[in-house]
Amino acid sequence: MKAVIPAAGLGTRLLPATKAQPKEMLPVYDKPTIQYVIEEALKSGIDDIVVVTGRNKRSIEDHFDKSYELEYTLQKLGKDRVLKQVRKITDLADICYVRQRDLNGLGDAILSAERHIDGEAFAVLLGDSITKGPLCTKGLIDVYEKYGESTISIREVPNPCVDRYGIVGGSEVEENVYKISNLIEKPKIGQAPTNLAITGRYVLTSDIFDKIKETEPGFNDEVQLTDAISKLNDVYGIKYMGEVFNIENRLGWLKSSINMAMEDDEFKQELLNYMKTYI
Repeated sequence: MKAVIPAAGLGTRLLPATKAQPKEMLPVYDKPTIQYVIEEALKSGIDDIVVVTGRNKRSIEDHFDKSYELEYTLQKLGKDRVLKQVRKITDLADICYVRQRDLNGLGDAILSAERHIDGEAFAVLLGDSITKGPLCTKGLIDVYEKYGESTISIREVPNPCVDRYGIVGGSEVEENVYKISNLIEKPKIGQAPTNLAITGRYVLTSDIFDKIKETEPGFNDEVQLTDAISKLNDVYGIKYMGEVFNIENRLGWLKSSINMAMEDDEFKQELLNYMKTYI
């Protein structure tokens, strides 16, 4: 199975940090956001990856490319541990890049990768969303292989926040697995069928491309992937029980960095002590 990682958005809610730097390249503790995403795909058994980029996103390609000058300097300085880390990034996966020529929504971004999918089912991992806990994409693959239909990751969100997400309705067919009956992109509060939100991870059958082509611009006058998925005959959802960090605004980015930093025993106590000075 291949994976498509959309990473073409402008990141306007993170300006000015994203004026010349893709939001997917903003560091979450010690790694760019998109590296966490690619590592999730790899751990889920996927090493053939299509990244959908846009203008001013060249640094994504550079990050996963070989850096001869940097490697030579690190080797010369005897910094073998760091050199090993840098080389590991280059060897992570087979990555190809396509451009979304016009920023016309997530559905249009996925459509940009159609030629690279070869008519097979494929995973989608949003480039600005990090999951932590059980392997989210692997869980989707397992459910897809069981039912043979498109499968999306969902999680419960507070009711006052449903207007920030794509929301699904459906019935539970087994523990934490739902057959989806309807999907709504960012419904108004009070009009959402449930509080089950799409988390930014999908396994989609290739007929999604035809559905995207049939989909008119929706929310924000863009082609929404949620609207295209709602046109599929059968869709399943699996409730994700781990944590999800959306690097789409300052608070989400800060929370994710702090959370990941707390995993590092070298700095955990010092970071806790520092934060306590503000309490």
